[in-house]
Amino acid sequence: MSSEDTRGLTRARLLDRIEQVVSIVLIVGLAYRLWPEDASPRELAPMLGLAGEGLVVFFLLIRNPSEDISRRGIDWVVAYAGTFLALMVTKKGSEPLHVGLGAALMMVGIVVQLSAKLSLNRSFGLVAANRGVKTSGAYHFVRHPMYLGYMMMQVGFLVVAPLLWNLVIYVVVWGLLLWRISMEEAVLSRSEAYQAFQREVPWRLIPYLY
Repeated sequence: MSSEDTRGLTRARLLDRIEQVVSIVLIVGLAYRLWPEDASPRELAPMLGLAGEGLVVFFLLIRNPSEDISRRGIDWVVAYAGTFLALMVTKKGSEPLHVGLGAALMMVGIVVQLSAKLSLNRSFGLVAANRGVKTSGAYHFVRHPMYLGYMMMQVGFLVVAPLLWNLVIYVVVWGLLLWRISMEEAVLSRSEAYQAFQREVPWRLIPYLY
């Protein structure tokens, strides 16, 4: 390995550590904003939101160090912003539209994203990279089931905490998520295995729509 490759690998691993520290700080802040004020049923949905975002942080902490990963600055900015902005929502001052519907959407979203994360295991990452093609579990239906799970969970949280602040954050997050999909597919589609996966599973995010 050349000295330049060694420096690149060191930078990637340093960014890994920085990402993990920032995620811990933000999830603690989210816990402070979403922690239940009482034991009423309406507090269940915010806790589901905390659990769902906590899964992202958990898999960031246990993942393997990155070695083959995009060095493009825009890829890092979009991936970080899309992930960490979602941790800035709040329930303060909100009145739920429908607690049951919101909680149901969030639970389904958590199951979908957890299925995707378990398929990836410790290969989970934020920035566009080829960590191997996964075709099992939720990946049998769409190519980016984890992002579908995020969106379902976030829509559910918005039903429970319909604040303009949360709506603006999620609209930006969803825009960045679609951007991330296009960047990831640009990297992955260079692989013949992923090209075969694209032919087998034509839908990126939502079956029969996109």
